[in-house]
Amino acid sequence: MKPAWTADWVWGLPLIALTTVIHVAAVIGITMLLARTRTLVERRGATGSSTAVLAIAFIGAVGLTLAVLNGFEVSIRAGAYLLLGAIDNPADAMLYSMNAMTAYGSSGLDLQPHWKMMGALEAANGLLLFGISTAFLATVITELWTWLRKMGHGP
Repeated sequence: MKPAWTADWVWGLPLIALTTVIHVAAVIGITMLLARTRTLVERRGATGSSTAVLAIAFIGAVGLTLAVLNGFEVSIRAGAYLLLGAIDNPADAMLYSMNAMTAYGSSGLDLQPHWKMMGALEAANGLLLFGISTAFLATVITELWTWLRKMGHGP
């Protein structure tokens, strides 16, 4: 019988902590950049449709940044799988990791038997990270909507 706390837990839990810290740090950085940009726009006195276009661009930029961030976090996991010999090649490691992180799971790839729990932990990690991203994106949209209304561009 396999012990409850094995190497997959020893590697999986710190990777959850690492990717969560990276994710939150990036979200804070994005927030600071958006706040600075908003201040610059307000100082320049942007009006009319340019403010709405800028708000749409903000959402697109945030979405793209979160997607790139997710790819970076997936690559960290893929690197760990390769380092540990849990999967054979970089392409498969990235595909497996993306499938696990997004809970998509249809790649047909599998980790070596003694690393399977690490894959399940990655799926739990992905739910956490996507929850953070979803909450952040909803907050950004809400703030932008409030800003547009304040600037006289909404009901």
